[in-house]
Amino acid sequence: MERKLQLHNSLTRQKEVFTPIEDGFIGMYVCGPTVYSDVHLGNCRTFVSFDIIYRYLLASGYKVRYVRNITDVGHLLDDGEDRMSKGARLQNLEPMEVAQKYSNGFHAMMDVFNTLKPSIEPRATGHIIEQIEMVQSIIDNGYGYEKNGSVYFDTIKFSNETGEYGKLSGRILEDLLTETRDNLKNQSEKRNPSDFAIWMKAADDHIMKWESPWSIGFPGWHLECSAMSTKYLGKQFDIHGGGNDLKFPHHENEVAQNIGSCGCQPANYWLHTNMLLMNGKKMSKSDGNTISPEELFTGDSPHVTKGYSPMVVKFFMLQSHYRSTLDLTDDGLLAAEKGYKRLMEAYKHLKKLETKGLSDEPQINKSILDLINAAYADMDDDFNTPRALSQLFAIVPMINSFVDGKMEINTVSKTTLLALKEAFDDFLNNILALKNDLDAGGGATTMVDGLMDLIIDIRQSARENKDWTTSDTIRDKMNELNIILKDGAEGTGWTLK
Repeated sequence: MERKLQLHNSLTRQKEVFTPIEDGFIGMYVCGPTVYSDVHLGNCRTFVSFDIIYRYLLASGYKVRYVRNITDVGHLLDDGEDRMSKGARLQNLEPMEVAQKYSNGFHAMMDVFNTLKPSIEPRATGHIIEQIEMVQSIIDNGYGYEKNGSVYFDTIKFSNETGEYGKLSGRILEDLLTETRDNLKNQSEKRNPSDFAIWMKAADDHIMKWESPWSIGFPGWHLECSAMSTKYLGKQFDIHGGGNDLKFPHHENEVAQNIGSCGCQPANYWLHTNMLLMNGKKMSKSDGNTISPEELFTGDSPHVTKGYSPMVVKFFMLQSHYRSTLDLTDDGLLAAEKGYKRLMEAYKHLKKLETKGLSDEPQINKSILDLINAAYADMDDDFNTPRALSQLFAIVPMINSFVDGKMEINTVSKTTLLALKEAFDDFLNNILALKNDLDAGGGATTMVDGLMDLIIDIRQSARENKDWTTSDTIRDKMNELNIILKDGAEGTGWTLK
């Protein structure tokens, strides 16, 4: 069956069949974290979503160069101080100490969520030369101008000559005139209110600054991604991703910079994740409507009744499409924990089902294979994880029926059972990367499985010796511990209540 990957392109606002620039190869750039504080849960959702996208592209046979940057030159705040410098001042650290501290924390959190490392993870401070060169190209092409040592991008001229400004965000220029993140003190230097800084002259007390042809200063926030994506992926590449909150001004200005310097749209497909809500409202520290990943794991928050494992939180995220808003609630997490547990228990039982004695004929158990194919088709449909998961869950009762003896295992062929094992391995290990962390770590999981196998073997010996008292005592004691033993044609399995 021919498979076609379709992506919802934010640039065209429609779903399109994906065609890479180079057959078999994909270049993908995703805007990474600004490392001046701990990564928040909304960021985690974005990076988990793009990890799933990355993993699925790899599983589909593509060679992927995944570039995700580290922003260690701070974004300007309304008071004119950048975030890295402010973080350094408040913590009495050097800016690079702040950057390293929170980069380490970010990487540790990505490991907790079992994500792959990108192919390249460039830092903004390591690419100042490339950013200065891009500013010069923009000036040379007539879209940048210098004023008092700062350089601004001329949005009105760019819009009039190219018609491109506002296409990605869907906003018209008149709506953009009052929206800017530049230092408010520099508004008088601009030709137009919507112009944005691509190089800013630094004040004498500014910590992070570099020499340039225009002044000792620092690059504009949007410039780093344009410079680094161009360096590592070329003037044009396949996919550019990030959170929906970056669509304007960051991504809109990236497009302007790339066209202004290179003469072409940087990415053919733009993908944006949607925002994370909590209890139906936007997360806000001032309102107390917020929770950190650590608080979610430990349960040390008034917003949850207990702590949830990282894989339960990840499973909860995957139950919503990456382009949909995700509402974090305690009830939703409790339901996700039950679903995750059910899926992982079924997977554990599936791995133990043996193909020995099954027919080698290429019989087709159509209901099973149709569900497997549907799961892949859902992932091909703009990486629809909730629908793909629903197909896997439709197979779970069949797996449980084989284990508890309600359905004979020989009703499926060896070919079908192998296809089922391969599909669950592919989804749970390679694509969704949902490792079993319901116990206190991998070692504990292995130990519990080993103990349960030992208990089941002792009970089986008792049954073979017709020692029904011991057999029933083991079963009853396990039941008191909320562990259900299931006797079936393929042996005895176990599951949690």
